[in-house]
Amino acid sequence: MKRFRFLTVVVLVLLAVACSSSDESGEATDNFDRKTLLENIADNIVIPAYQSFSVDMAALRTATSDFVSTTDESNLVELRQAWSTAFVSWQSVSMFEIGKAEEISFRNFMNVYPVSSTNIETNISSGTYDLTSVSQQDEQGFGSLDFLINGLSDSDTAIVGFYTDATTGVNYENYLTDLVTRMDDMTSEVLNDWTGDFRDSFVNNSGSSATSSLDKLVNDFIFHYEKHLRAGKIGIPAGVFSGTPLDDRVEAIYKGDLSKTLFNANLDALQDFFNGKHFTSNTTGQSLKTYLDFLNTIKDGEDLSNLINNQFNTARTIATNLNEDFSEQVRTNNSLMLNTYDELQKNVVFLKVDMLQAIAINIDFVDADGD
Repeated sequence: MKRFRFLTVVVLVLLAVACSSSDESGEATDNFDRKTLLENIADNIVIPAYQSFSVDMAALRTATSDFVSTTDESNLVELRQAWSTAFVSWQSVSMFEIGKAEEISFRNFMNVYPVSSTNIETNISSGTYDLTSVSQQDEQGFGSLDFLINGLSDSDTAIVGFYTDATTGVNYENYLTDLVTRMDDMTSEVLNDWTGDFRDSFVNNSGSSATSSLDKLVNDFIFHYEKHLRAGKIGIPAGVFSGTPLDDRVEAIYKGDLSKTLFNANLDALQDFFNGKHFTSNTTGQSLKTYLDFLNTIKDGEDLSNLINNQFNTARTIATNLNEDFSEQVRTNNSLMLNTYDELQKNVVFLKVDMLQAIAINIDFVDADGD
């Protein structure tokens, strides 16, 4: 009995040493070329997407300047179009919370919703605010712009009147300008990081550990799919977590008919990322899909990559039945929102459980809603 215990201890020690050695090496345990995958992600997906978004943000900044210089209904319409274009473009980069974007909490400053219209009005009336403060995240970004150009009134004439008012108009102009300037500056900061030194450090960090580029980015991808697409855009407004539908929690609430467009753009971006599709073409490179195929990952007799893509497509098909305005959809037939949520949820299991197990990546975020 004593000999058995001794041998058991020896075996456990050897296993611990082996595991420790493997963890410290940071090398992938399979032969898949992670570096080539990271190169495709950086050069053909992330950087081109940020470059496109930066162009759209610059156009939004110009449209804002034009509106402030000549404040009329025509320029308000132009400003709204530039905002919508940039907002849709944002859906292609919002998942990449890594590098400078993670450092400056880019996503939280760009697109927290719902926003606090009361606090926005307080900032405007006081003329004093610190947009770099975490406590001010729901007073800026795309949601706050939505309020300022769509939500002040149901009448375009009245909205223009807020900016031309002899007493308070300049405060509205200044706040609008400050919000867009900050959004554009932050976008440039993140893009410059990617086109600078970060690209190479990202690609070269190709090992297999909690701090490797692929491990971190895959976690970002799954977190965004689960928390921002599935829950944020669909589940929360549909009342999945509250038990009561919340029609005021949709994206672009004041615009009304943009929420479905934003959802589809984000769903497409997430699926394209999974498949390694280049941002500017239909060409595909090394990706999570090719990684799973390389490992010959099978679930229920079918390639896991096919199951994941089929589920993306099923969710998209179900979502075609949704109203362009998700707030209206929640009020009139919430069951369609719940159906969409259910289809999105199925891919959480494929991505978060089956895929991560296959490519040996651990979840690095806290799961708070029981999935």
